[in-house]
Amino acid sequence: FHVTISYGSSGINAEYGGDRVGIILDKTSFYAEQGGQIYDTGFMTLDSDSGILINNIQVKAGFVIHKGIVEGSVAVGNTVHLKFDEGRRRKIMNNHTATHLLNYALRQHCGDADQKGSLVTEERLRFDFSYKAPLSTEQLEGVDVVVTDFISKNGIVHAKEAPLAIAREIQGLRAMFDETYPDPVRVVSVGIDVDELVADPTAPAGSVTSVEFCGGTHLKQAGHMNTFTVVSEKPISKGVRRIFALTGTEADTAVARGLALQADADKLSAEFSSGKYEYSNIIAQVNSLIQTNDKAVMPAWRKDKIRDEMSSMKAKLDKAKIEQEKVLVQQNAAEINDIIAAKKGSTFLVEVLKTKGTSKGISEGLKTMRKKLPETAAVIFAANGDDVFFHCLVPKKISGAKGLRADEWLASFSDLLNAKCGGKDMYAQGSGCGVESMPEVLKIAKQFVETKLK
Repeated sequence: FHVTISYGSSGINAEYGGDRVGIILDKTSFYAEQGGQIYDTGFMTLDSDSGILINNIQVKAGFVIHKGIVEGSVAVGNTVHLKFDEGRRRKIMNNHTATHLLNYALRQHCGDADQKGSLVTEERLRFDFSYKAPLSTEQLEGVDVVVTDFISKNGIVHAKEAPLAIAREIQGLRAMFDETYPDPVRVVSVGIDVDELVADPTAPAGSVTSVEFCGGTHLKQAGHMNTFTVVSEKPISKGVRRIFALTGTEADTAVARGLALQADADKLSAEFSSGKYEYSNIIAQVNSLIQTNDKAVMPAWRKDKIRDEMSSMKAKLDKAKIEQEKVLVQQNAAEINDIIAAKKGSTFLVEVLKTKGTSKGISEGLKTMRKKLPETAAVIFAANGDDVFFHCLVPKKISGAKGLRADEWLASFSDLLNAKCGGKDMYAQGSGCGVESMPEVLKIAKQFVETKLK
């Protein structure tokens, strides 16, 4: 390979260590960025002390420009040895062949979905296509299945030039027909020899596989890709959507992550179905899983599936909680009604409900107490797990005559429950936690009211 050096708009004879250069060779094994495929990177070697680190390759005015940084020195006319980054190239080949298979799979599951652009890099592939609606979970999974089937069959990736006029007639051909293609044109077909397609272009053979015009680098066989999955699908403009997909080890990692999150979702579903759960605990886990799932790089179809499952479970949990609270409110109000019947004539009441408590349940019960025991001051407590709810009612007559205020009554013991309280002189309420502190709380509450009512 013989060297010509360009810099800016002019040619020069030599460059030295650290200089950034553009190199033109008489021939090259490097791939320049074009056709949606990113450029190769690698190294040009002159001798043991000199070379060029190539970090970008572009086509300008028909010339392939190898852009890089000089190590040692290089001059026009030097002979160089080329070595592109094979590991990086292999990943690009994975993603380029996958792009062709994705294009085919979209037609199977979306009908008339035409390519609008693509970008193939070593990390992932990007594919833009015309479609009016988001892909459903079933469509996304179906696309993965079609490409995975190609991988399993491990068909040969055929690439051969053919006359443009004949190649255009191949049934099932996928091409961007607003682009200008060379004649002859390079045809890439997975699993079916290009000669067979060209020999009878109107035969249905081309409709059952991926056939495209392409000058990029590809795998020898589809199975060398190992794994494929779509990880994202979204709109980018009216009627145009964009897919990101992974192959190889990156896809393996995404698939494994999806399976792990699915296992977490299945565990929560089983816990919910058993009915043996604490609402606050399971709803926190559901919300956490929804957030983790939304951020995870994983198969898009499984992400949608988990999101739908968890959103449905969350709605059912909330509905069940509302129904449960209705029952608890009724039970709390009924128990307070029993207390009213048993404590007629009492000046004050300090009581803990036996039933699992709700703030609303206490409130409903005290409405009845206000009517049936209009001269009785009361603090009613109810526990739900470690949470403690309490409401305080002080009749106006007692508040004025004895100086007993509801807010002050609650303040006398609220610190023991680390509680937040609110209210005024005749009615106040609060909530805190610490059921183990209740004996001391009750003692202080009684002492406070007894002192005030002496």
